[in-house]
Amino acid sequence: MANLTEKLLALAGKGYGGYKSLSGAYQFAAYILVFDHIQVDPFAPATTLHLVLPLKKTGLPKQLLATKNRRIAVADFLQRAVAQAIIKSDVPQRGTGHSSEIRIDHCGQEILERTAIIFTKETLEVRLTVGLPANGRRINAKAAAKILLEILPQIVQKSLMYDQLDQRKLQAQVELFEMQQELRQQMQAQGLVAFVANGAVLPRDSGDSDLPLKTGVPFVSPASLAVTFKLSGGKQVTGMGIGQGITLIVGGGYHGKSTLLQALDRGVYNHIQGDGRELVLTDQTAMKIRAEDGRSVANVNITPFINHIPGRRNTAEFSTLNASGSTSQAANVIEALESGAKTLLLDEDTSATNFMIRDTRMQRLVSDDREPITPFVAKVQALAKQVGVSTILVTGGSGAYFEVADRVIMMNEYQPGDVTKRAHEIAALEGPTSLTAAETDFGQLEARIPKKSNFRVVTRKDRFKARSRTEISFGHSNLNLSAVEQLVEPSQTRGITALLAVLKRDYFDEQTTVAEMLHSLYDKIDQQGLDQVLGDKRHAGDLAVPRPQELGAALNRYRGLRMIQRK
Repeated sequence: MANLTEKLLALAGKGYGGYKSLSGAYQFAAYILVFDHIQVDPFAPATTLHLVLPLKKTGLPKQLLATKNRRIAVADFLQRAVAQAIIKSDVPQRGTGHSSEIRIDHCGQEILERTAIIFTKETLEVRLTVGLPANGRRINAKAAAKILLEILPQIVQKSLMYDQLDQRKLQAQVELFEMQQELRQQMQAQGLVAFVANGAVLPRDSGDSDLPLKTGVPFVSPASLAVTFKLSGGKQVTGMGIGQGITLIVGGGYHGKSTLLQALDRGVYNHIQGDGRELVLTDQTAMKIRAEDGRSVANVNITPFINHIPGRRNTAEFSTLNASGSTSQAANVIEALESGAKTLLLDEDTSATNFMIRDTRMQRLVSDDREPITPFVAKVQALAKQVGVSTILVTGGSGAYFEVADRVIMMNEYQPGDVTKRAHEIAALEGPTSLTAAETDFGQLEARIPKKSNFRVVTRKDRFKARSRTEISFGHSNLNLSAVEQLVEPSQTRGITALLAVLKRDYFDEQTTVAEMLHSLYDKIDQQGLDQVLGDKRHAGDLAVPRPQELGAALNRYRGLRMIQRK
């Protein structure tokens, strides 16, 4: 610390580049401060640094860190505590550019595995960015000294020392996370793909807020769909269980159909206490599927849904730079299966109508030999029975799925009711829809292998970069992820960019399929952690682990993607 003080005093009033002389590590009373990358200009991306604290000095009980699940929950809690301590700190007045900014990666309502706080056997590492202060392009040494020598130690003391934390809330977060994980295990054992606990609050505060609506109606399960889980420690949780197979969510407009589906698509993640969806849990492989006009598609076998396209275009190895609503949704389904999804979530409002249904009148007018599309309604049972993939579908305008549904949930003023029996009666009264023999078989799923030439590097600028939560660039190409609706934070997108580089480096061998590489990569992440898989200490700690489904979706949306099918 004394050495850092001397260096800062010597830099007063010098050109901004003088900050480079701070490079290195400095011993403080409770931690070591290490500069990873020092910005060259006050307007450049902020300086990245990390703090290394011996676990003994933090006072964190060993039992709180005894398992991977507990470490994830504790790291999330500490990260939020650091963020709050930064907000409350007496940061010097802003100067030029990013002067005096102190940041740690932002946490939303979900608990994700991140790289901002890392535990080893003996240490806790915290990664921050700091905008080193400047007046114009001159070093403001006084403000820098206040940040590095006063404010950072205060932040560490208030947010990382166990005796300064809200220990009751920390323990509660760890217990909640473990409960969520235990519930997921019991759901899987009982053949459930989703669960919504009684008392959950599903509506959000507003369209641009992920916070719970204060006046939201607590969820209550219909008796016929209620399940009760007995958890370790004697706790019991009751709510609505959604089994494998085909589930419809119906109801009038504005009664909560899409709200329930959105809660389910976010249920692939665990949520913090107070979110309202803490015990809304969905199969963690579940993928939201929608139409996506204009997306690119590379060598996907979409024949289960589209058997030919005028002009003799091959749908067994379908490629396009400008997919239609139906071809994009067909590709999205097949790619989701490839990435390991065992549950599909769909909303008719964001689906292509001709992909979803084809009524009797249209069948009479346009004969089967002139219609290349086999609608999803004709394939959804084969998808469940033959492929083992369940579907949860919101529909408000068509009863075409009544006949094939295993259960039908009607939302009325945000409360669910079980109307399965009535829906089946209506379907029986009107008679079966016309199905062909081919519709009892889902069709062939072809394994795809990325070509080595993908993401070819020509210049140093040809690298992956996350522009926002929904956009990644590679050179002059953009990967548009706006239709990948279960990405919740930019840190996940940054994680995708890092993992795309790993795939390119280690897996593009023209032998390994997409499914195989995702499985292998995530096995390694599970065993070693994202940080070790990347093997790069210079990143700013602003990454979160994306799901395999989102990583696969990003790969598939690269407009220069080249694939070959394994024959």
